[in-house]
Amino acid sequence: MLELNQVSKNYSDVCALERCDLSIASGQTTVLIGPSGCGKSTILRLIIGLQIPDEGSIHFGGQLLEPARLPDLRQRMGYVIQDGGLFPHLSARDNAALMARHLGWSDERIATRISELAELTHFPTDALDRYPLQLSGGQQQRVSLIRALMLDPEVLLLDEPLGALDPMIRRDLQADLREIFTGLGKTVLMVTHDLGEAAFFGDNIVLLRDGRIVQQGAMKQLLREPADDFVRRFIQAQRSPLETMETIR
Repeated sequence: MLELNQVSKNYSDVCALERCDLSIASGQTTVLIGPSGCGKSTILRLIIGLQIPDEGSIHFGGQLLEPARLPDLRQRMGYVIQDGGLFPHLSARDNAALMARHLGWSDERIATRISELAELTHFPTDALDRYPLQLSGGQQQRVSLIRALMLDPEVLLLDEPLGALDPMIRRDLQADLREIFTGLGKTVLMVTHDLGEAAFFGDNIVLLRDGRIVQQGAMKQLLREPADDFVRRFIQAQRSPLETMETIR
């Protein structure tokens, strides 16, 4: 579904991503994990076209991601950021409908789609006319997910979507998200800093350090056959939350 070939990105004199090769399988959930500043979020921003690679190429469904194609290709991707990215002056309903209105959808079609997605994401329909500040953190993230799913995209990109939530809300939303991913069969690329969360969601785990992929594969692979001492230390540092998530799973 997505292919990064020798992709590099620098910010002034800081290397955010260095000659990255990465394949994202269709219909699976791939989780990017690693320390802060390792390049996880940069990969998402490059895929969605918010930034352009300095070197290398990115293909989406066999098509080269280049500026001329970005407006059309973006409609085939849903994007959720950590704080939700909702516009405070718009209601939940209007936030969710932004792109659909931009594309000229009828009011009836928009209303039907929002109703379907509210049910899917367990968002209360009587809260659709509230503004973001009137919603809980979990509700805000559900609205962001509704907006990301509005155009029925082939790919979902999620940048630490649960990072700012308290543990109880986070746990509920984790269960709902995994059910949604499984039910819709979407290709999902998620960023998290939490190894337990990566194990909970990920078919494929990609561990990065200093802009490079250190190891990738199933979580059992990383646990049983760490590629180097960094992988071993990273896993050991988060072993308790990982064991908790495995118990939940």
